[in-house]
Amino acid sequence: MRPFEPPSITVPGEYAMRPWLKKRRARLEPLLGRSLEPDDLDRPVRICIVTDAWDPQVNGVVRTLKKLQNQIEEAGHEVRFITHENFKTVPLPTYPEIRLAIRPGKRISEVLNEFEPDAIHICTEGTLGLAARGWCIGRNHPYTASYHTRLPEYLNARTHFPVKWGYNLQRRFHQPAAAIMATTPTLCGELESRGFKETRLWSRGVDLDRFQIYDTDILDHLPRPIWTYVGRVAVEKNLEAFLDLNLEGTKVIVGDGPQMEELKAKYPDVHFAGTKRGEELAQHYAASDVFVFPSLTDTFGLVNLEALACGTPVAAYPVTGPKDIIGAAKVGCLDDDLEKACRGALGIATPDECRAHALKFSWAAGSQQFVDNLALVEHKPGYWEESRKFT
Repeated sequence: MRPFEPPSITVPGEYAMRPWLKKRRARLEPLLGRSLEPDDLDRPVRICIVTDAWDPQVNGVVRTLKKLQNQIEEAGHEVRFITHENFKTVPLPTYPEIRLAIRPGKRISEVLNEFEPDAIHICTEGTLGLAARGWCIGRNHPYTASYHTRLPEYLNARTHFPVKWGYNLQRRFHQPAAAIMATTPTLCGELESRGFKETRLWSRGVDLDRFQIYDTDILDHLPRPIWTYVGRVAVEKNLEAFLDLNLEGTKVIVGDGPQMEELKAKYPDVHFAGTKRGEELAQHYAASDVFVFPSLTDTFGLVNLEALACGTPVAAYPVTGPKDIIGAAKVGCLDDDLEKACRGALGIATPDECRAHALKFSWAAGSQQFVDNLALVEHKPGYWEESRKFT
């Protein structure tokens, strides 16, 4: 891990620091010591993770964070999450399942000063992420961030907000971070080409105990072959590219979201199964003939790994995520023509071959990458006492 270099007093894209903020940073800076590696501490590392994505949302970000928490704690470290649960919230326009905390700055400051973390990680660019970022910049405190969602493309799909403007805002948000963690080498390279600095790999895994090959008849009442999608039912997932395909058998949608009623009305022959969790979700994967992933904007696509772990081959576009998970392996088919990809994936591999490929992706390895990427810092005596004065 490279030594932390704190952001300058005037961060590009920020207003010039107010005099009182300069004084605060000047008082705290001598109390921040050297950058550390995880092995430098003779006690477990305390990690604070700030995220606007949390229960009851059902998505890959939340599943990743829950698994990360388990892995970090099993390794002996201590982790605390700051989520919307302890704040007054409002629904995100056009996506009410996402709750945004209202004026969270004071409470975030109290939590950080009480927990005294060795490392701070900001997962999302919502109101909690913005407040935590402001806390870190105001104290010249190092932090890391992660890139989970292609917000520019999502905003463009929902509001026609220009993609270029969206990336300018995201780049400005992430610029002060000591490192930006991304899911795949492809995504790291793409971000660097867009001017993001200090990208580092934080890969994903799959829960092999939950997602298994099941002998199930849960979908046997439907005509085969069965082509299944699992995930949010939302415009940015490009579902109509899948639902418009001329495929024999049955198309199945597992999940929920703001586009559900629209798609139900438009595609009456599609089987909408609703949200599934746990073993029932795994059985839907396992009972399918092909898992179809039509998204062009996901940064990874954890559902692809889950499908493979349940023995189901994948059909997708050759984009970031599927390219990194499937690659040239004969456990799926990637094609710019999604119908060709679907037909190419049908029967391409046995369930055991699909699962064997999923076994290559480990949550333990990904979680260790996360810890190794953190900007750990030594706090000299008096740092947190001084920080609490500015709550």
